[in-house]
Amino acid sequence: MSAPLIEITRFGWAPQPYEPVWRAMQDFAETRDDDTHDALWLLNHAPVFTQGKNGRAEHVLAPRDIPVVPIDRGGQVTYHGPGQIMAYVMVDLRRLGIGIRSLVTALEQAMVATLAGYDIDAFAKADAPGVYVGDAKIGSIGLRVRQGTSYHGLALNVDMDLEPFSRIDPCGYHGLAMTQVSDLGGPTSLDVVADDLSTQLCRTLNVRAAEHLGAVPI
Repeated sequence: MSAPLIEITRFGWAPQPYEPVWRAMQDFAETRDDDTHDALWLLNHAPVFTQGKNGRAEHVLAPRDIPVVPIDRGGQVTYHGPGQIMAYVMVDLRRLGIGIRSLVTALEQAMVATLAGYDIDAFAKADAPGVYVGDAKIGSIGLRVRQGTSYHGLALNVDMDLEPFSRIDPCGYHGLAMTQVSDLGGPTSLDVVADDLSTQLCRTLNVRAAEHLGAVPI
């Protein structure tokens, strides 16, 4: 039997407003059925802080001109902005034969392998989901699973302004340092990193890709 198909859609790198994309993910999750192909959306956002279900108000220190959006993923507060790849992973866990912990591991492993291709020594932590280089975080994960299917996904810092992370306690950790691919000698091109990341995601999820360009369904 061939591996399940995942439809990879690139929405270009013009920064997308957060809330319409979030609603589109919810709509996808609510309307999919057993015949719906899994989906991977690749894009980046206009500046926004998102506060997960476990987030605390005191972890948002000084948002100033950047909006704070409470959302339905797990985890706490993080920042999204231009130059950061968002990979929204909408998969049927039952079809893939995995649980939520295995999905998190697959996303972490995909980021680690992508970064290894740039000679960046990254790793995951058992007690703090995401991907790290030394003491700094480079990739974050936040998911929602509803009726056995996922949405939300991962954020990988590529070539962005990291200053807004100083306005929050990232993922609830005060003073957590953030880093990015470009500062560690890797490529600055979102297309290059997205190519490598999507290849690694297909490998770690054991799926085959059908890729196309599209407009965000909002």
